[in-house]
Amino acid sequence: MPNGKLTTHILDTAHGRPGAGMVLELSVIENRGRRSLGRYTSNSDGRCDAPLLQGDTFVPGIYELDFQAGDYFQKLGLSLAEPKFLDVITLRFGIADANAHYHVPLLVSPYSYSTYRGS
Repeated sequence: MPNGKLTTHILDTAHGRPGAGMVLELSVIENRGRRSLGRYTSNSDGRCDAPLLQGDTFVPGIYELDFQAGDYFQKLGLSLAEPKFLDVITLRFGIADANAHYHVPLLVSPYSYSTYRGS
């Protein structure tokens, strides 16, 4: 059984704190298109309570994480233009090694974001 896992962490760089309460969705990209694997809400530390994938569900492939950043910032009471500059942020990434830890953090503000493969 593979012992790798997929995790994420959201950091709200506009406020200097974890992105608590942001909704995100994980999907896998297959021959027939995109298939949803789950919908999550980040906890008070900006993380999900458990890995998004692990064990038998953690297999090599192409995945997407959709972060509902526009809704998150709007719920905080920020005055955002319509349409929002950043609304849903989609990160497409590949998993090649089923025995590795893939950590995909999102550093986000209403007007910018960055990501990297963390540990």
